[in-house]
Amino acid sequence: MSKTECRLTVFFEDPFWTGVFERCEDGRLSAARVVFGSEPKDYEIYEFILRHFGDLKFSPAVTEEVKETKRNPKRMQREAKKQMLETGIGTRSQQAIKLQHEQNKTARRIRNRERSEEEANRRFELRQQKRKEKHRGH
Repeated sequence: MSKTECRLTVFFEDPFWTGVFERCEDGRLSAARVVFGSEPKDYEIYEFILRHFGDLKFSPAVTEEVKETKRNPKRMQREAKKQMLETGIGTRSQQAIKLQHEQNKTARRIRNRERSEEEANRRFELRQQKRKEKHRGH
């Protein structure tokens, strides 16, 4: 049986409010970043999760050490309060998002290179066609 844990961290990243979804499945962490714009209310976040969670593009999974220990409920409450006061995202999440960003960048470069090569070939064919038309008699 696999265990899935999901966490959302919302913070202000000048000039917008940003949310980071962290998903931990079978000891592998993947993350997705969402820009909310203005400060989201709790009900807006809940509505976003209900409507758009399936559309999120999570980064490739990164291994994570998972500790299976039972915790005191009061300690969990204190840690949750501490996390609410913290700003920023976890380093593993940052790594996962950075990896996704790099993959998107390389894919975009490949697409742009292919597009420019196709455009160059099209222009070359057009020039060749014009040259042939010039050499034909009227």
